[in-house]
Amino acid sequence: MTRVVHVTSRAGRLPLSRRRVAGLADRVLHAEGVRSAELSIAFVTAPAIARINARHLGQRGPTDVIAFPFERADGTPLVGDVYIAPSVARENAHRGGVSVREELARLVVHGTLHVLGHDHPAMGRESSPMWKRQEQLLSRARGAWA
Repeated sequence: MTRVVHVTSRAGRLPLSRRRVAGLADRVLHAEGVRSAELSIAFVTAPAIARINARHLGQRGPTDVIAFPFERADGTPLVGDVYIAPSVARENAHRGGVSVREELARLVVHGTLHVLGHDHPAMGRESSPMWKRQEQLLSRARGAWA
């Protein structure tokens, strides 16, 4: 069994290397007990994620992260796509008083957890079990992205 994480960027230069992004996502998969997976993480522009948001989620405007898990039959690897908008993450980082690097790492963990089926309420997501797990995993993996 293998875990493969593909990382692409159409949003310019990132403060995290593709290798670090893939390693962070792989750590989350491993921590969640996933032995076989193929995950795609794409960094996209704000207009691109706004189009994805409108087309697939019926929401207007850009967001920071969108994740799509794919249905799987028993015994097949987990597969999913994560889209992250670094420009939106940058705004969130400034508002939250954290580095852009940390915010991007948080979104990698967040999107990976969504692909694994974790979810949170729209309101009060910071107090949800998913958010607590996300922060725990982010803290444990600090060396992978810091």
